[in-house]
Amino acid sequence: MAQTGAMAATGSRLSQLECRACGTSLSADQIRTVCPACAGPLFATYDLAHWSARTWRQTLVQRPATLWRYRELLPVQDDRSIVTLGEGFSPVIDLGAVPDADGLEVWLKDDGLLPTGSFKIRGMSVAVSRARELGVRRFFVPSAGNAGVALAACAARAGATARIYLPTGTPAAMESACRLYGADVVREGPTIREAGIAARTAEATTGALDMSTLREPFRAEGKKTMGLEIWEEMAPDHLPDAILYPTGGGTGIVGMFRAFRQLIELGLLDRMPRLYSVQPRGCAPIVRALDEGEARARPWDDAHTVAPGLLVPAPFGSERILEAVRESRGGGVAVSDASIRVAVHDLAQRHGVSASPEGAATYAALSSLAANGAIRTGERVLLYNTGSGIPFLNAPP
Repeated sequence: MAQTGAMAATGSRLSQLECRACGTSLSADQIRTVCPACAGPLFATYDLAHWSARTWRQTLVQRPATLWRYRELLPVQDDRSIVTLGEGFSPVIDLGAVPDADGLEVWLKDDGLLPTGSFKIRGMSVAVSRARELGVRRFFVPSAGNAGVALAACAARAGATARIYLPTGTPAAMESACRLYGADVVREGPTIREAGIAARTAEATTGALDMSTLREPFRAEGKKTMGLEIWEEMAPDHLPDAILYPTGGGTGIVGMFRAFRQLIELGLLDRMPRLYSVQPRGCAPIVRALDEGEARARPWDDAHTVAPGLLVPAPFGSERILEAVRESRGGGVAVSDASIRVAVHDLAQRHGVSASPEGAATYAALSSLAANGAIRTGERVLLYNTGSGIPFLNAPP
């Protein structure tokens, strides 16, 4: 939480904002949403010249085990502006033997154990902190559930207000959690696409900041810490060859890609893990775009799945998701809802992991990627569980 007193600099190397689509560069010192020239996503850039990254690497072990240990590569300038619940540094677990994945070394990073129960707290903590530093006190977001809960908690912690727009099929536990943190909740539309349209229409004149995926610059910076943690927890000897990531809005896969690129630029990493986008067969716009060689994903008609966080028929900034997968030499795979249900069960009863349907989709994808040779015998694979399965225990089958 912010405190009174003189500024306490974080040492952030934040430089400016840039649009990778059209090359526009902008100051990072005022509130921004999307690129004013082409309406594409904006991303933070950092001045990494004349900075001793290896000295920085040595200091990390002395810092608290939260994502804010990477503060030089995050956008907040004054540590009094940081809004935190202690998020970050979720465990990496060796799953041991996995059926239909013989010969693979399978690990899982479990963000279901983070505050508010999902990886969404990473992006929201960083984005709310930076927005608060720039004077914002009102927020809104369309969400399948976890992002809304994370924003509600961060807004409460920051003394700000939040309104959450949830699709009609969102589990009741998610709405209850948002309300418990003091946020307003609006139910609107069958998917996050319709909820987002309704939210931006309703909030156009309220002065609230849109915290939607990739529609502001700093949630991706929080998600970047996923990659930074994988590097610190597993490199150099155990860095995964491949990372399987459940892809809805895609900020996580974009964030990890940005983290690995920065680490390579700094000379702290010599290779990038292959990134694989996992989506349900009933809503797989990114996988289809990869299969068909498209530059951007086309909206998915009649979207449906048991994994609400993956029910994103038209991900904003899909070009950046596709860029991350292709430049990392990864790929995409779609899995059935039936296999996701089985994976939730197997992760719990074989491995003791409470996984959301989204996170379990990566476990379901293992056999397909092993069978088609995308992942080869002897490789180390990391599954990313993005959320706890607890909010889904009473959800309809």
